[in-house]
Amino acid sequence: MKYENLITIAIDSPAAAGAGTQAKLISKHYNLFHLDTGKIYRYLGKLKIDNPNKFSYPFIEKKIIKLKLNYLNNKSLLTNEVALSASKIARDKRIRRIVHYYQQKCAYDPPKKFRGSVLDGRDITTVQMKDAMFKFYITANIKTRARRRFKEYQSLNKKITYEEVLKSLRNRDKSDKERKYGPLKKTKDSILINTTKLSKKACFKKLKAIIDKKLNN
Repeated sequence: MKYENLITIAIDSPAAAGAGTQAKLISKHYNLFHLDTGKIYRYLGKLKIDNPNKFSYPFIEKKIIKLKLNYLNNKSLLTNEVALSASKIARDKRIRRIVHYYQQKCAYDPPKKFRGSVLDGRDITTVQMKDAMFKFYITANIKTRARRRFKEYQSLNKKITYEEVLKSLRNRDKSDKERKYGPLKKTKDSILINTTKLSKKACFKKLKAIIDKKLNN
């Protein structure tokens, strides 16, 4: 794959830290292909819930080969049940390998109309895009993240309490950071961005300043 001239941006973060929002803003501003990798696992998590008897490695391979990005925008993927299912699936080394090839194509061989790619997830800087031009680790304290996710669920009319969301995020953090394959962690060369006290606009300005400085040199 030829990707010497591509702008490649890798973003890792715990759930609800704002990485997805920032990746969308970055992709729009710089005309980059965007992939929220966590949604792939949510997609598979939903498939497992809906097809418990069919769910197997061959089944997953077929679904990933035929996967279209619009499938990942389905609001049914945003439930707490799907998130927990996705977290369990993400621990499976063989499933991660299947998903890896799809992510690599998105990262290093995006459609020609794009200047490059931006991927966000849990193991983007550590596994998927180790050689990315820009590597960020976006985080926020867990109570802030829980409030954000709770508001998101409220906007979708999901019946869940703030306490349930907070507990779910704690479990998700533990699962993401302690899993054997592709655990969430900050690399030494990733730039730390804490969004606890940053608005979406302020965070984007901070990221943009870093990206522009390197691109313009």
